[in-house]
Amino acid sequence: MSTTDIVTVTGLSKRYGDLAAVNNISFSIRRGEIFGFLGPNGAGKTTTINMMIGLARPTGGSIVIDGIDAVKHVKRAQSIMGIVPDESNLYNEMDGFENLCFCGALYGMKKAEREERAKALLEQFGLTRAGKRPFKAYSKGMRRKLTIAAGIIHEPEILFLDEPTTGIDVESARQIRRLLLELGQSGTTIFMTTHYIEDAERICDRIAFIVDGHIVAEGTLPELMESVTHGHTIELVTDASIAPIAQEIEAHFKGCTVQVGKDHRAHLISEERTALSPVLQYLDSKGISVFEAKELRPTLEDVFVKITGMDAQKLKKDREKGGLAK
Repeated sequence: MSTTDIVTVTGLSKRYGDLAAVNNISFSIRRGEIFGFLGPNGAGKTTTINMMIGLARPTGGSIVIDGIDAVKHVKRAQSIMGIVPDESNLYNEMDGFENLCFCGALYGMKKAEREERAKALLEQFGLTRAGKRPFKAYSKGMRRKLTIAAGIIHEPEILFLDEPTTGIDVESARQIRRLLLELGQSGTTIFMTTHYIEDAERICDRIAFIVDGHIVAEGTLPELMESVTHGHTIELVTDASIAPIAQEIEAHFKGCTVQVGKDHRAHLISEERTALSPVLQYLDSKGISVFEAKELRPTLEDVFVKITGMDAQKLKKDREKGGLAK
């Protein structure tokens, strides 16, 4: 394990009879980073996280978390983890404060320590006023926030989250993303699964795609973008078609290819980034006005679709039913 890594997973596999749910995957998580794990339905994400947190035993491979063999010493590894499942495991009849204190007691925190920590977390998560209300009276967004607070009451070295923003309102999801970013900035390592690609795009430092039990891509957002795109593209919207001068443009801007589209739109594609100002000046000299010019960048969804081979319609349907979640 590198001194900068808190998690090293090597050759990890899980078989159920003839089915390989996870097939010889390896990856590492750096200390203090937010690591996102994405994949289509049945890809092996939930199986992987369950092996990492000790709820499933690997068929093969190793998991080392902060120097601890998490396969041989499950309880020891769990003592430095915070675990936030996709469904809350808190008690409906207890209020928010009581739930947090109970979780703190499970982790061996002393009474004064856990009560002070519970109050601080209720304030940090905007739940102070709800702290004395029973958990069953909380909204979905409030329930999710309290579940995350319970997962970090003992200030774990690493936090595991399964679908942190699923099924909650937009504002609560925004608050949770902000809270996770704050946790990451404070030094907490986070491993999260999500079927909302936007969540990974907005908050993850690195991302891994898993398909059919295999990791098919891993890296930072810029690295993943670079892996599926070659060169740079500028989209232009003009007052007249540039089709008649497309070859002249290509001759003037060496290494540039012009693709003419509908509605006076055109794409200028080049291996090296093309400065926009000379393009605008050249078109102006040809009597063509540019109404809009922008560099096109792929989204993480574009990358996911290209790498996994899923078409956009299938991805949309899977997202609507939570199909990327498991």
